[in-house]
Amino acid sequence: MIKHMLHRLSLRAERSFDRFFHRTGAGRKVDPYIGYATPDGIVLRGRVLSHLHRDAPLKTQSKLANLRDMLALFLTDEVANADVRSGDVATRTDEEGYFTLQLPRSAQPGWSTRLVSVDGGSPVACPVMVPHPDARFMVISDIDDTMLRTGAYSLIKNLYTSFTGNSATREVFADSIALMQQLHEDGRNPVFYVSSSPWNLHDFLSDVFDNTGLVKGPMFLRDLGLSETKFITEGHGNHKGESIDTILAAKPDLPAILLGDTGQHDARIYRAVIGRHPGRIVAVGLRTPGPGLDAADKHDLAAFDGTDITLYAQDTFDGLAGQIAKSHPALFR
Repeated sequence: MIKHMLHRLSLRAERSFDRFFHRTGAGRKVDPYIGYATPDGIVLRGRVLSHLHRDAPLKTQSKLANLRDMLALFLTDEVANADVRSGDVATRTDEEGYFTLQLPRSAQPGWSTRLVSVDGGSPVACPVMVPHPDARFMVISDIDDTMLRTGAYSLIKNLYTSFTGNSATREVFADSIALMQQLHEDGRNPVFYVSSSPWNLHDFLSDVFDNTGLVKGPMFLRDLGLSETKFITEGHGNHKGESIDTILAAKPDLPAILLGDTGQHDARIYRAVIGRHPGRIVAVGLRTPGPGLDAADKHDLAAFDGTDITLYAQDTFDGLAGQIAKSHPALFR
């Protein structure tokens, strides 16, 4: 009852906010997300907004300017019920402007683009990553405090880092860049990212990856929006677990390496994934940020005892690739 009342009040507040800031959904701009391949076809994803914020930030700009730019990414004007097409395949956006298109499997391995148009407007290129047929494994990685220095284990530190930096200043761990390049093997093995960050940050994160040289791949972020049918989204663990399930189903013939950190108890989430997909996960690499392992982390890691899964939990990923290669030499031949 209380949750229902809060939901209705939040919807009214959002509509008043829309009217005050003249958010009418009048424009038609596609915010494309990286698509991926499944056994049945190609999945294109994105969002239709009335306008996009795409200013290139400077390393020297102030924290106040960074805060303003970051807030602009969240003050979006979504376009619901828009007609989205790619070739002969069409769909309509949901209440928050999101769309998913399922295309026939015709793409060649590697990176390509598919054209998407909205309400008959000019087409926009949506990127797609299709794994190579000679891939030996896939990598599924968290982002915050695994690849990108964030401080997600502390809410205050997380918010400060996220809202006062920009895509030109955010730091990706050097050992993460080296590790992903080793595991990716010049495009041979596909890389996917799963994060509790909102979809509003997709383009921001893509720019961070480009600026730092971190290997790119399809991202599975979280919808934190408000709609008639949704008030509170699934939790951090549920989102990550379900996203990993989707990725594993997209390439069912490949073993997987899971990367994360102990700051948000990824070991517990990954152990549940292993239980749902016996035999698919060959290694789990965990960064130990901030204060290191607590009692809950040690309990979660103990659950891997007696398994044949390579477990690595250190404050750096420098030795992880070598440990996986030693335990599973067939994956690196």
